[in-house]
Amino acid sequence: MEVDFIAAGNRLQRVQDLTRHASKAGFSGIVFAEAGRTAYLSVAAAALAADDLDLNTGIAVAFPRSPMVTAKIAWELADASDGRFTLGLGPQVKAHIERRYGAEFDPPGPRLREYVEAVRAIFRAFQGEERLNFEGRYYRHTLLPSQWSPGPIRHPDIPIYVSAVGPWMTAMAGEIADGIHVHPFHSPTYIDQVLLPRVAEGAARAGRDPAEVDLAVPVFTIVGDTEEERRIWRDYARSQIAFYGSTKNYAFQFDVVGFEGTSARLNDAMKAGDMAAMASLITDDMLQHFAVEASWDDLADALVARYGGTAHRLVFYFAEPARRRDPQLFDRFGEVARAIRTTTAA
Repeated sequence: MEVDFIAAGNRLQRVQDLTRHASKAGFSGIVFAEAGRTAYLSVAAAALAADDLDLNTGIAVAFPRSPMVTAKIAWELADASDGRFTLGLGPQVKAHIERRYGAEFDPPGPRLREYVEAVRAIFRAFQGEERLNFEGRYYRHTLLPSQWSPGPIRHPDIPIYVSAVGPWMTAMAGEIADGIHVHPFHSPTYIDQVLLPRVAEGAARAGRDPAEVDLAVPVFTIVGDTEEERRIWRDYARSQIAFYGSTKNYAFQFDVVGFEGTSARLNDAMKAGDMAAMASLITDDMLQHFAVEASWDDLADALVARYGGTAHRLVFYFAEPARRRDPQLFDRFGEVARAIRTTTAA
C-alpha cells in the first residue's frame, strides 16, 4: 500500500519546497487537489523538484476544460514526470460548474464517462496508435494535424482515476476507470457495503476484474501521544466531517452507520452560519467511523488494520496542515508512511 498526502492552494515555489521535503520524509507521492490554484501547475512544479514521487491530481475539475485540453496537459505531465503522473478527474458540483466556471454540468455521470473515453482516444492519437475520430454525445474530436500533436512519449499509458461516491458513479468507475478517488468523508462500512459492491457490478458489466480498479483513500487521522495533541486533530476532523456532511448528496454516509438525520441538522446549522454548532453535532461515536485515532507508534498498524487489502493508496488529509504547524510533524507522518509500506509489502 502506497501512502501519499493531499496538498492544495500553494504557490508554485512552495510546491517545490514541499515536494523536496516529502521526498526526504518518506511519502510515496502527493495528491494535488484543485482549489484556489490549479492542480496541474502544482504537478508540473513538483515533477521538476523531485524524481521519486508519484504525482496525482485528486481531483482536477473536468468539465470546464475540453478533453483535448486535459489530454494535452496530462500528456506533458506524464512526460515531465517520467511516467509518475496519474490523472484524477471529477465533476465538482453543479453550482460551481455552471456559476463559477460557466460550463455545462448535466448529466454529470454520463458526461464524465464520455469525458474519460474521449481523453483516452486522444492519448491513443497522440501516441500514433490510431487516427483521432471520437464522436460522442457531449464531445467530438476528429481533427489532429501532426503539427498540433505533442507526439509519442515513453509513458503513454496514463492511469485515469475518477471521483465517485454514489451508486451510479462508482459502478461507472468499475467499468472504465483505473482507480477511484474515494471521498475523504467515508466509513469502512460505506466502502465495504456500498462502494465495493457497485465497483464489482460495473466491472462485471465490462468483463473486468474489480481488482483492476485501485482505490485511493484519503483518511482523517487523529494522532498524538497526549490528549492535547489529539484534541487539535480531533477538532480538525469534526470540522471537516461537518462541512462535508452538510451536503445533502452525502447524507447517506451518516445513514449507513446509523446516524440518520445528521446531515439535515448540519445543513440547518450551516444556513444559520453557526460553525460551532456544526462541529458539535459530530460526536465521538461518529469520529470512530469517519476518522482513525491512535498514538504515533500505533498509527501505522491502525491504518493497515482498517484499509489493508482494500486501499491501493492511502492519502493523509492532515499531513500538510501538520507541516504548517510544525515541520517535524510532517516528518512523523513520513515515518508512518514508510512503516505502512514495509508492513504491507511483507
